[in-house]
Amino acid sequence: MYPPKQHQDNDINHMVDVIKTYPLATLISVKDNQPFITHLPLVYENKKLVGHIDIYNPQTKLLKNNNEVTILFSGPQCYISPSIYSTTQLPTWNYIKVHLKGKVTAIDSKAALKQSLITMTEFLEAPDHKYVLEPDNPRLDKNLDYIKMFEIEITDWEGKFKLSQDKKPSDTKAARTELIRANQESVKVFLDKVFEQKK
Repeated sequence: MYPPKQHQDNDINHMVDVIKTYPLATLISVKDNQPFITHLPLVYENKKLVGHIDIYNPQTKLLKNNNEVTILFSGPQCYISPSIYSTTQLPTWNYIKVHLKGKVTAIDSKAALKQSLITMTEFLEAPDHKYVLEPDNPRLDKNLDYIKMFEIEITDWEGKFKLSQDKKPSDTKAARTELIRANQESVKVFLDKVFEQKK
């Protein structure tokens, strides 16, 4: 298992926290040595992941019959400059990742799909719940024929929490502070650049 032991976290509760905080997953299936990859939110429920996929996505056909999948969740990440440390170090990159493997079951019930979409919306709207997906929403009913629901039974867990744990405590703390700062700043800088208004 890589990275080294000090950068691994086998605490399932920590990994579940990553999944719940950063639910956009990278879902990977393989058929005839060809990878199929989709990015979509997955909700953790009772040691399973629940998701929905467009019927026209070619990966949909692989999400059934106990087919095996790999799932990646990504937490915060950033470059760590040696300048933040009180000791001499080399540049590195800190990150939080959760790698899972599991077996898929397709759920064909329209009633289960509808309730699952409502439940997922409720989860994603937390804690303010400014929008509620109502069961009698006509757009919801109209789109049920174009969405497939699936569950993934998790069979393998792997947490990769590379957070400068191998450094002295003050440097580990500095890396944590930098991770927070860099993520808050980089999002704004990136979005300002990509969506810069033409004057």
